[in-house]
Amino acid sequence: MDRVRRVVGDVVAGWRSGTQRSQQLVLAALVVGVMLTMAVSLARYALFPIAGFFLWLVLGLLLLRFRELVVLSVLVVAAGVASRVQQGDGVGRVSGVVLLLLAALLVLYASSRQRSGLPGPLSSALLADLRDRLNAQGRVPPLPGPWTCETAMVAAHGVGYAGDFMVADLDVETQRLDLVLVDVVGKGVKAAPSALLLAGALGGLVGALRGPALFEAANDFLLRQDERYTEETFATAVHVSVDLTDGAYTILSAGHPPALRWEPDAGTWIVDNARGLALGVLPHPDLEASTGVLQPGQALLFYTDGVVESRGNDIEDGIGWLQETAAAAYLKGSDGAARRVLRQVPRGDDDRAVLLLSRAT
Repeated sequence: MDRVRRVVGDVVAGWRSGTQRSQQLVLAALVVGVMLTMAVSLARYALFPIAGFFLWLVLGLLLLRFRELVVLSVLVVAAGVASRVQQGDGVGRVSGVVLLLLAALLVLYASSRQRSGLPGPLSSALLADLRDRLNAQGRVPPLPGPWTCETAMVAAHGVGYAGDFMVADLDVETQRLDLVLVDVVGKGVKAAPSALLLAGALGGLVGALRGPALFEAANDFLLRQDERYTEETFATAVHVSVDLTDGAYTILSAGHPPALRWEPDAGTWIVDNARGLALGVLPHPDLEASTGVLQPGQALLFYTDGVVESRGNDIEDGIGWLQETAAAAYLKGSDGAARRVLRQVPRGDDDRAVLLLSRAT
């Protein structure tokens, strides 16, 4: 029994990897199934009429790559026709054969549109894995003592893929925390491929590079992208590097909406002055950093333009709205404040993300 499980497990694992051998095995199993059902249909048509052959086309679409699916489709159509032509009822016979042929053509067309070259479920699994890896890069490691960090993100139109993402790195030895919030041009699924590429690049660089050096490398990466695959490749980003021992921080912004700093005495969010050009526009973008010390009770708030921009409203008005909304949310406690802010954002057609870094008293 254990050997059978291992064999089956190897076959399933091979199918998930899309190997040629696994595809041949799946095709052989489906071919056997088609032949058996054809034998049943020829013997007693009522047990397996021509409509039953549609099942094999659907299974083939789910399990096979295009080349193997062509072989299966030809066999299914031939088997269906062979079982149907022996019946009487000339009109019903012709209509059943035509519908089966049309179904085979539609299945082949759908398979040919899979640009990954994999069956539909495998393509979906691959995209989901890439999305999970992207999200994993943005998870902030547990922070020491009074420090907390929260994130909240919503993709445009409620899809699971977005152009907003975050990359985080904590150097435990030096107690240096680096956070990068990025907004790739585009919305939802359209921006996801560029976001995945840039996230992979930044994930390998953050921590090793900081400040202008990190953004220079990201800018060069975007400028090198092939325009045949990406119509627009620029992105806005904000990078904060914080020394968790004393709270000293540096903020660098590349075309990103300004960060906000919480002042507990005044009970308000103050606009930070870090400014710069978006990444992927010019070879050497101008960047102006801001520095400070995050004292106990203070916090930093970062967000993407989907939070503050909407049709008919100026971004300055949006930032003013966010200052008021975030103040009300933060006064209820830092825990859950990022999610409370995002829930107040009016529904729109852009991705939205909020990042909140707090130092408790």
